[in-house]
Amino acid sequence: MTPLSANLGFLFADLTLPEAIRAAKACGFDAVECHWPYRTDANAVSDALDDTGLTMLGLNTVKGPRNGDMGLAAQPGREAEARAAIDQAFDYGSAIGAKAVHVMAGKLGDHDTAAAMASFTDNLSHACDRAREARMTVLIEPLNPYDNPDYFLMDLDSARAIVDRVARPELKIMFDCYHLQITGGDLIRRFRGVKDLVGHVQFAGVPDRGEPDRGEIAYDRLLPALADAGWEGPFGAEYKPSGATVDTLGWMSAFR
Repeated sequence: MTPLSANLGFLFADLTLPEAIRAAKACGFDAVECHWPYRTDANAVSDALDDTGLTMLGLNTVKGPRNGDMGLAAQPGREAEARAAIDQAFDYGSAIGAKAVHVMAGKLGDHDTAAAMASFTDNLSHACDRAREARMTVLIEPLNPYDNPDYFLMDLDSARAIVDRVARPELKIMFDCYHLQITGGDLIRRFRGVKDLVGHVQFAGVPDRGEPDRGEIAYDRLLPALADAGWEGPFGAEYKPSGATVDTLGWMSAFR
């Protein structure tokens, strides 16, 4: 059976986070993940996870306080903010038993690329230190330029180069099929090329990021193919429901 995780940043978004965790369990998901849970008391999240037996696979560092921020870790001159965001994520993640933190890079903007890279790798080293202490994983995610113009990390080869440069076992790649289909496709072959560096796999319909049983990717075949290629964890459903989440889950039985 293909294990599935509900990304509660998009799914069950009309509910509180503890309610969403319980709803995900009721709908048959095997795990959960989220974006920015920080306004919710960690004890309430832990209680919901304990009640359901679900694992929180991951959460994101905050985008940042400025209008237009999309992360802080590749922002030269904002290293103190970036490390505070990383510490916040690992403190919260540790409190709820999360497995990983996605460290958001941010936009390149007017920054020098080399300086942004240096800031990013230094901040990722700090994140890896925290991950080692907490027995967690650090994730970086290449996004697509249409949804996220000017984001610092936009291709899989760059993500691999960063993992190689930081050279820490705690650092892995978020292999998001939605973003990577838009920025090159050939998902099975590309996955095989980085499979030992992948820390999580996500999916959504392309090109609208809607339900995964519509659009140009046949996920009912792709997800088992990725499992055959070496992925052993749950697949994270990170799509934007076209209606109430419970009314959009018809794909689950076919994907299993």
